Amino acid sequence: MKTTLFAFLLLLGGFSAALAQEPPKPAAPKIYNPQANAQQDIKNAVTKAAREGKHVLVQIGGNWCSWCIRFHQLVHSDTTLNRLLHDNYEMLLVNYSPENKNEETLAQLGYPQRFGFPVFVVLDGQGNRLHTQNSAYLEEGKGHSPKQVAEFFQQWSPKALDPKSYLPKKNQ
Repeated sequence: MKTTLFAFLLLLGGFSAALAQEPPKPAAPKIYNPQANAQQDIKNAVTKAAREGKHVLVQIGGNWCSWCIRFHQLVHSDTTLNRLLHDNYEMLLVNYSPENKNEETLAQLGYPQRFGFPVFVVLDGQGNRLHTQNSAYLEEGKGHSPKQVAEFFQQWSPKALDPKSYLPKKNQ
């Protein structure tokens, strides 16, 4: 009887200890590639954007940056933002982390890291920098405002910067 009671208490203690442990947290998404060749990736994105009549949206940040992950998840889960992004931009993620700060690339982009992370750089189809966006202006509460992100996407789209968009319409 003592052996059965001892085994039962041992089993109960092990079960209690298992319940007391926190469940493992899911691994944070890894959307940035520290080993990527940012120079070549930008060149490829510019070529593709020119061919498709789009701009390039460079999102700079790292896998360590919760705001970077949140932005990425927002624009890929919100149907309006996803459409605006894919209709107007070739999106590229450029890593900034201790493993690879991409200092040469960021210098060529005008040192956008001065605004914090994530930071966005809009390039045209020739690779010219059109705009650098501080993401703080897109934030609302503990995330990014879908409305403000949509406005940003629209205001720097190829159509918004096309002079033909502002010509008076001819009467038909």
